[in-house]
Amino acid sequence: MTGRLFIFGLGYSGLEIARLARAAGWSVAGTVTTADKAARLRADGIDAHPFDGSAPLTAEQVASATHILCSIAPGSTGDPALRQCADLMGHARWLGYLSTTGVYGDTGGAWVDETATPRPTQPRSIERLATERAWQRLGEKSGATVDVFRLPGIYGPGRSAVDQVKAGTARRIDKPGQVFSRIHIEDIAATVVAAMTTPQAGTIYNVVDDLPASSSDLIAYACELLGKPVSPAIPWAEVEPTMSAMARSFYSENRRVKNDRIKRELGVVLRYPTYREGLRAIASLG
Repeated sequence: MTGRLFIFGLGYSGLEIARLARAAGWSVAGTVTTADKAARLRADGIDAHPFDGSAPLTAEQVASATHILCSIAPGSTGDPALRQCADLMGHARWLGYLSTTGVYGDTGGAWVDETATPRPTQPRSIERLATERAWQRLGEKSGATVDVFRLPGIYGPGRSAVDQVKAGTARRIDKPGQVFSRIHIEDIAATVVAAMTTPQAGTIYNVVDDLPASSSDLIAYACELLGKPVSPAIPWAEVEPTMSAMARSFYSENRRVKNDRIKRELGVVLRYPTYREGLRAIASLG
C-alpha cells in the first residue's frame, strides 16, 4: 500500500522519512521553515511549502494526503500544525506524530514500555504528551488511525559521537549509572514507513535501539573507531556547573526503554540495533 504522505516538519527526521517513503513509491509533500528550502526540496521532487505556524496552509496543499505525519516540536501554545491546519486533515486515513520517550519521566534506570503511565517532569515533555493526546483526539473525531512514535536521542550522519570527536567538541561525562536510549535516523524512517503500511488500530510505539548506554561509552567507542586516544572521563560534579539548563535537564532523567512492540507488531528489524553498528557505519563514511 502506498499513497500521498504529508509531513509537517521536513527536518532531520522528517527528510529521512520522506526519502524512504519516496523510495517505496509514495508521493511526498510537507513543510519547511523557509521559502529557499522549499524551493530546494521541490527541485528534488518533494512538494514542500513554507510554514512557520503563524498562518494555515491552503486546503489544496494538504487535502490530497492520505497519510499525515508531524515532526514539529510544540511550544507553550501547542502544536502549530494542529493549531493552524487541523480542519484540513479530516480526509486523511492515517495520522502520525513524532513524540519523545521523555514523556515517561525518570525511572531511575528501570526499563519502561508503552504500557507505562507517562509521568513527564520536563516542560518540553509535558508539552509533547499533551500534543500526543491532541493528535489522538483528532483521529477519534475524523476516524483516522493515529500512531504515536516516542523517540529517544536521535543520531545519524552529521549528528553523532563520531562527528563530535572529529570536531573536537566531545566530552566524556562520568555520571555513574546514567544511561540513555537512542535510535539511528534510518531506523526511525523504517519504523514509520512500516507503521504506515501495516494495518493496525493505531497505537504508541517506542522507537529505540536495543542497548541503552552512557554517553561516555559512545564517545569512547567513537574515539576507538577514529583511531584517537580516549579522553579521560570528567566527573559529573565537576562538569554540571558548566552545563546549560537544557543539558542538565537531559542528564536529570535515567531510563531504559523497551522496543518489543515495533518488532512484534510491525516486524521491524533494526538496521543499527546498538550504537556500535550505527557509529561504525557513520565512521566508514569518512
